[in-house]
Amino acid sequence: MERVRHCDLAIVGGGLAGGLIALAMARRRPDSRVLLIEAGESLGGNHVWSFFDSDIAIADRPLVMPLVAHQWDGYHALFPSHRRMLGARYHTITSDHFDRVLRAALPPESVLTGRKATGVGPRAVVFADGQRIEASGVIDARGGADLSLLDLGWQKFLGQELRLTGPHGLKRPVVMDATVDQIDGYRFVYLLPFGPDRLFVEDTYYSDGPAIDRDTLADRIADYVTSRGWTIAAVEREERGALPVVLGGDFEAYWRSGGAGVAKAGVRAGLFHPTTGYSLPDAVRAARIVTDLRDGTGAALHTALHSFAAKSWAERGFYRLLDRMLFRAAQPAERYRVLERFYRLDEDLVARFYAGHSTRLDKARILVGRPPVPIHRALMAMAGRPALKDKHL
Repeated sequence: MERVRHCDLAIVGGGLAGGLIALAMARRRPDSRVLLIEAGESLGGNHVWSFFDSDIAIADRPLVMPLVAHQWDGYHALFPSHRRMLGARYHTITSDHFDRVLRAALPPESVLTGRKATGVGPRAVVFADGQRIEASGVIDARGGADLSLLDLGWQKFLGQELRLTGPHGLKRPVVMDATVDQIDGYRFVYLLPFGPDRLFVEDTYYSDGPAIDRDTLADRIADYVTSRGWTIAAVEREERGALPVVLGGDFEAYWRSGGAGVAKAGVRAGLFHPTTGYSLPDAVRAARIVTDLRDGTGAALHTALHSFAAKSWAERGFYRLLDRMLFRAAQPAERYRVLERFYRLDEDLVARFYAGHSTRLDKARILVGRPPVPIHRALMAMAGRPALKDKHL
């Protein structure tokens, strides 16, 4: 094995953000020598990512659509006193399909799996065995940096891909079924129909902490499936995780914690929706920025991606305010009321919210009227102060 390899761009982290940059470079800048470095044995890890048509610019859809494994016209949202079918087209990427598409699109020598970087700098990557990558520029996309620098809630989940004994009868995803018991914060079940008898079921919580009791959540999934009249033949895949929901924090300190002077993408760059935790739309935008950049040096990559991330952070204060209302103004068992009210609003407004493109009118519409939480607690949360406990607590 050669001790030093040279390339134009080294991407550390073969997950969603890093993989999309590598794929975009292969399609838009095929003459560039790119290395995609992943600690695991496969690209994309063990995940399901979903998005709406409106999350992705039309110009970027040719990059993303080959990664899509399933798609549907419309989805459902279910709450105790409100049920709705929305018409937005919905798409899902699975990590195994992501891995296959990337490996088919990238030269085999450009993908390094099973290689954990021990040192990452603006122009070099080092491994424990002493091998070194020297590049014009490096992008670190290995996941979260020091999340303790941010004020966070969590969207945590356990998801299982199930094979049932018979058809489930669902034609569209159920993005939120909040008719379930409200436990450990705002709880809902997420359903993706992958085939007539195949169903992805995710038990999800907007919770104050990231801890996951896998066995308890697996039991709740089994109970939910039974309550719908379905029978599990096999659990064919399982994933769990906790996505950060950002209430506030020090963006610049967070960026530096991921490596001072090093270009970053994905969660490591703070590039994710503050409320949903989803990073796919930002990952696509970051890939476009990198491929449009004519100067691929480490310093230029850092400047461009830091500027994008800092601008995104500054523009998303409204979502962090809503998160404070959700986590600090609403009692955990009553958080579902905030989302129930949201899903009564205009469908285009809902789409812009998920895309992170809410207009001023959208923001006013979301906040206007009587809030579904105690007013004194809402005012405290909007001011960024912990809400006082109600007297009856």
